[in-house]
Amino acid sequence: MFFSVKQFLKDEQATLEFGAKLADWLPQKGIIFLHGRLGAGKTTLVRGLLRAAGHQGNTKSPTYTLVEPYQVDGQIFYHFDLYRLSDPEELEYMGFRDYLDENSLCLIEWPEKASNFLPKADLELTLSYEGEHRSIKLELQNPDWKKLAVFE
Repeated sequence: MFFSVKQFLKDEQATLEFGAKLADWLPQKGIIFLHGRLGAGKTTLVRGLLRAAGHQGNTKSPTYTLVEPYQVDGQIFYHFDLYRLSDPEELEYMGFRDYLDENSLCLIEWPEKASNFLPKADLELTLSYEGEHRSIKLELQNPDWKKLAVFE
């Protein structure tokens, strides 16, 4: 791990704002893992990120579709939710590697469901409950993304 920081998130609005702040610092291509229990705020964070990037429509959880694509001002985002994945081989059937080959940012909820099928993430975000509030841990895995150290 190249860099790690943990921040408290007061409420849902703070989670949206963290996603928006993150959007300002992300490169055009990469892989982000989103860890956390059900209801921890993973999709909320993605919603904040996409809104800040300029997405105007709804941001829905891809729980049943496995992936939701978004194209915003020439930038491609793929939001994956692997919660309902029963076998990592399913990703192969849906052409998962093709998504990674594009010039896109892949946001992957529940990456642990795909075991060793996924490549290493550039960034891992872990959302958790801390009493009445949430917290987020940002772990930078790729030193080329070092400008994200601004979250310190």
